[in-house]
Amino acid sequence: MSLLNALEVVTLFVDEIDGAKAFYQKVFDPEVVYQDEVSCVLKFDGAMINLLHASQAPELVEPLPVAPVNSGARVLLTIKVADVDAVCASLEGRGVRLLNGPIDRPWGRRTAAFADPSGHVWEIAQELR
Repeated sequence: MSLLNALEVVTLFVDEIDGAKAFYQKVFDPEVVYQDEVSCVLKFDGAMINLLHASQAPELVEPLPVAPVNSGARVLLTIKVADVDAVCASLEGRGVRLLNGPIDRPWGRRTAAFADPSGHVWEIAQELR
């Protein structure tokens, strides 16, 4: 048994807490576990996402710098779904703009991607059989 196999929290550095929170509530409808002026912790099935204002990030990642928002994609987070096309239709109905997809990938998945306001990219993926 590995000591490092229980993912609990993913912290995303964001530039504006209220806008990020509104986006995640619109897309995922998670429970808010904790919130203050610089962070908002959202509960997902099996894990949590901490939206942390980028100004608070340096002390967590030093000596590495915090990458700026306009530096391109910095992370890809994948969610397994049963029907990518249905989820895409739901996202578009909520005003979410897809970056790409749905597309069948050579590794046996149908995927589509979208980004949050701070540039974190989310992928939805369906197993092709």
